[in-house]
Amino acid sequence: MYDNILVPVSLSEDRDLNTAFEVAQRLGGGKAQITLLNVVEQLPPHTLSYLPADHMAKRRAEVEAQLAKMTDEVPHATGAVASGHAGRAILDYAQTHGIDCIVIASHRPGMQHFLLGSTAARVVRHAKCAVHVIR
Repeated sequence: MYDNILVPVSLSEDRDLNTAFEVAQRLGGGKAQITLLNVVEQLPPHTLSYLPADHMAKRRAEVEAQLAKMTDEVPHATGAVASGHAGRAILDYAQTHGIDCIVIASHRPGMQHFLLGSTAARVVRHAKCAVHVIR
């Protein structure tokens, strides 16, 4: 069993996260700390100049509120927000927070994913801990 499990989450409405949450709970034996991590992609500097000064702070607050709702439904769960490129941010968070298992959802790969790669594929290739991919 694992003690410190990371579940990267996408907040888009078409994502079913229940399976990832269930798997994380099983892998942790109902006792592991589970962190739900959302990565807010950074916007290019030239784009930020067209947005209100507090845009990113408001976006982060919205994400934190959504994660708080999710963590209410998952025992031993907390929410976290990172910024940057999703694959790199997940790997950095896992390494700096002593994560021993990552449970990440993935969709079935198509040709574009073999050419471009996906977040899940990057995490699987570079993580220094166990990774469970949910399809």
